[in-house]
Amino acid sequence: MPNPKLGGAWFFLLIIILTLVIFSITSLAPSPKLVTWHQFETKMVAKGAVEKVVVINKEVAEIYIKPEFLEDPDFSDIPESSFGTGAGPHYKFNIGSVEAFERKMEQVQAEWPHEDRIAVSYEERGHWSDLLSWIFPLLLFFFIIRLFMTSRGGGVGGSSLFNFGRSTARLFDNENKSTISFEQVAGLDEAKLEVKEIVDFLKDPERYTKLGAKIPKGIIIVGPPGTGKTLLAKAVAGEAQVPFFLLSGSEFVEMFVGVGASRVRDLFRKAKEKAPCIIFIDEIDAVGRSRGKNAFYSGANDERESTLDQLLAEMDGFDTNSGVIVLAATNRADVLDPALLRAGRFDRHIYLELPNLSERKEIFKVHLKPIKLAGDIDLDALASQTPGFSGADIANICNEAALIAARKKKENVERKDFHEALDRIIAGLEKKSKIISAEEKQIIAYHEAGHAVVSWMLEHIDPLMKVSIIPRGKSLGAAWYLPEERQIMTYSHFTQRLSVGLAGRAAEELIFGEVSSGAVDDLEKVTRQAYSMVAYLGFNEKVGNVSFYDSSGRTETSLQKPYSEETGKLIDSEVRKLIDECYKQAKAVLMEHKQELIELAGLLLKKEVVYQPELEEVLGKRAKQHPGERVVNGSKELPAIDKGKRIKQAPDVSDSERSQVLKK
Repeated sequence: MPNPKLGGAWFFLLIIILTLVIFSITSLAPSPKLVTWHQFETKMVAKGAVEKVVVINKEVAEIYIKPEFLEDPDFSDIPESSFGTGAGPHYKFNIGSVEAFERKMEQVQAEWPHEDRIAVSYEERGHWSDLLSWIFPLLLFFFIIRLFMTSRGGGVGGSSLFNFGRSTARLFDNENKSTISFEQVAGLDEAKLEVKEIVDFLKDPERYTKLGAKIPKGIIIVGPPGTGKTLLAKAVAGEAQVPFFLLSGSEFVEMFVGVGASRVRDLFRKAKEKAPCIIFIDEIDAVGRSRGKNAFYSGANDERESTLDQLLAEMDGFDTNSGVIVLAATNRADVLDPALLRAGRFDRHIYLELPNLSERKEIFKVHLKPIKLAGDIDLDALASQTPGFSGADIANICNEAALIAARKKKENVERKDFHEALDRIIAGLEKKSKIISAEEKQIIAYHEAGHAVVSWMLEHIDPLMKVSIIPRGKSLGAAWYLPEERQIMTYSHFTQRLSVGLAGRAAEELIFGEVSSGAVDDLEKVTRQAYSMVAYLGFNEKVGNVSFYDSSGRTETSLQKPYSEETGKLIDSEVRKLIDECYKQAKAVLMEHKQELIELAGLLLKKEVVYQPELEEVLGKRAKQHPGERVVNGSKELPAIDKGKRIKQAPDVSDSERSQVLKK
């Protein structure tokens, strides 16, 4: 049944089909072979094989051969068609002029009796093929225009060719609103309070307006990837009883000039018609980057900048869109234009961080609801083993654990499945098929044992959970730690971490007398961290209390470093000096505990994976309690800070200053 939305486009389609049919029938008709006058005279007329001649438009003579001559071998070159060879015409030739043609025909048949002469007739025919050759493309062009002008696709703007300037935002209202609620958003309590207030304002505006309050024009959510920015917006869409427009920042800009600004205008026009409503722009950094930052590369006339200008004008210009709230999300707030972030456009900035211990536990509860769990699952232990994980990472862990249990055909997901899921996500898939020689395996064992021994003996290193020499991902072995959730770190924390990173290579040199290429990943991390200490964090005396780090990201495209060449040489030399000192520290610890190193490496070669209880048997209990955190029955307790102990470890503190702090 024809689509009623296409309207008269079906009429044009019918005309095109009929035209194609006519073309097909015309192509099936016999196509006469072109000959010369000499061939016509000597081959056809002389034999008396010509039945008649029809002159078309006083230009072309079509020759019809008598049926009894069609089988003659001299006429085997007659073209065949779907109608057979007898229908004719069979040959044709250009006559030049009618007078010359008639004169030649008279000369050829001068001695023939009148009744035997060839019948010649004249016809006028229209040039249908030429006519159809330009009518057909014209009809096809009109049909395509009609089709694109009347078609509609998804979203507000549709997919019409002539709607590319319209907004492509998807509209959620009471009929097709999101099914996500605030109860399904775990670990974002402060952020939920902020956006809940907006939803409450839209539901009951009088409660706020009677006190003179105004609804915020915009809210921008900033946070690392996977922390729940889009999920929070989905919850707003599910909870709000107002229309909700959803689109991505990349949907504004396309190859056509002016499309981005046109789509912004169309979006706000439609939103104003639906007011009060909410517009959610995901990944707004795609269109909201600082103007002029990349002018050197992209040129002054930037389509993205004109789109941003239109967005700025719509959010806070002369024609203010009252009742329209803009909700945006990004993980690159440092590259956004300052004019976009100011009050009056985005009045509220919500910063999401990676979830802490209690928030991770709540997130686990949400994602474990649809999973059939065994009775040995400890949420506190799972939350404590996933520091630095985002909500998306936790969801991935739960899904991976369920997949592992299903692969093993279990009835429930057990704690062991979660441990395997953690190992797979952190270190990669276990490579059981990787062939490792006995010599390489021994080097790997001592390398990982070196990391374990040094990290166990140094005070400021996170608790070591297990050590493995099973290849996973790109690594041939790994040591698993329980990272401490700290907001700041001291110089001692950094240097001891550098020593642990270099301990694997130090163990190789101590045992085998030479080093291998297995420490390339450790060296990369150590070098990056050492440069961060010297150039960014101000931990070097010679470089001084300066930082060359630009948190705004405005020097990303700069061709010049923020320091001189002389300072660059100083930074390089101090980084090498720092790494050498930490390497010596790691080697000194390993020499002091060489017997434990050998014993642990042997245990790794035997069992491949050594857990914390076995590490305590080989290395003994840690001499000093981990200062920032300890795990008790799967939960975390933060001990009181020993100020005297910390001050004694602080560098460059005089005895008088130390004694004053100890008295306090």
